Amino acid sequence: MFFINVEGAVYRGNKWLMIERSHKEEHAARMLSFVGGTVDPEGASSNILERTLRRELMEEVGISVHDNMTYVRNTSFVLPDGREVVDIVFLCEWQSGEPYSKSPDEVEAVHWMTTEEIINHPQTEAYLHDNIREADRLRNLPKQSTNEQEIHRSR
Repeated sequence: MFFINVEGAVYRGNKWLMIERSHKEEHAARMLSFVGGTVDPEGASSNILERTLRRELMEEVGISVHDNMTYVRNTSFVLPDGREVVDIVFLCEWQSGEPYSKSPDEVEAVHWMTTEEIINHPQTEAYLHDNIREADRLRNLPKQSTNEQEIHRSR
């Protein structure tokens, strides 16, 4: 079994919402990251990934995003205690709220950063470089209908 984690590549204009993870975090402490968190078991449910991400964005940094979330990519990793995680990243457009460290046990600081600033920052992991590049590519695609996006992803 895997733990499922969702993250939001949230953009406003040409900048991305990044957090510095708390020094108390077991995984990637003090590193830059997208906001996200683990999906809780709910039994039969729909849109659980999107609802989890909305909840995490509000709980950790106090913001809302527009309804349309676009799948970016997924990866897996193993935590120091051996638990395996599937991580799913969604592209999200900021809607409201000024982000702040609402949950200090999880978030040390909040930043709006350009793609280049993120890639060149010393507190980023290689997987974040890949995530931000793909999110940036998708953000810059011409607006397409949902069906066109699905066809593009399946190629």
